[in-house]
Amino acid sequence: MDVTYYVALPFVMADDGVAPGEAVECLSANAAVMRAEALSRKPGCAGAVAFSRTGDPSSGDFGDAKLILKFGEVPDDLSAL
Repeated sequence: MDVTYYVALPFVMADDGVAPGEAVECLSANAAVMRAEALSRKPGCAGAVAFSRTGDPSSGDFGDAKLILKFGEVPDDLSAL
């Protein structure tokens, strides 16, 4: 059975640009957007993204992440999400 997870992921400043911070699972797409926007405003945070992933938790098979919205400075290539 496929499940969709909604996630807010901050990006923090690192020596070589920006690096992903600690992801926060959210209950809905709207909650992920609101959380990402709030995270993007925290000191030391360069930006944040809200995204979703759908898949089967029992098999571990998940599709590609789908970007919902991004805030601030985040990498152009988000394929590693």
